[in-house]
Amino acid sequence: MTVTIYGIKNCDTMKKARSWLEAHNIDYRFHDYKAEGIDRAHLEAWCDKAGWETVLNRAGTTFKKLDDVSKADLTQDKAIALMLEQPSMIKRPVLEGPASLTVGFKPEIYERLFSA
Repeated sequence: MTVTIYGIKNCDTMKKARSWLEAHNIDYRFHDYKAEGIDRAHLEAWCDKAGWETVLNRAGTTFKKLDDVSKADLTQDKAIALMLEQPSMIKRPVLEGPASLTVGFKPEIYERLFSA
């Protein structure tokens, strides 16, 4: 099973997730938001499956630097617009497999996902 991992090359969490995949001989394709961008269809599918509250990275500096008006009254549509404008606001990594979607990195979750 080949999976796609979405994120930003220099993110520490991304490095941990990619190292885990490599250590476990998992084939993956890396999609770098900064180099390749991200489209609305992906964000809508992820938000529908995982919830926009999970996909939007509110803990990151990019979100924290937003003005109060941009942070107020968030909805899925508004969150998607923010993430399209600034992909660093997408929680990392997003791991997409044929029948699965995982947002964030926890070794125990990857272990369960790939041991099935």
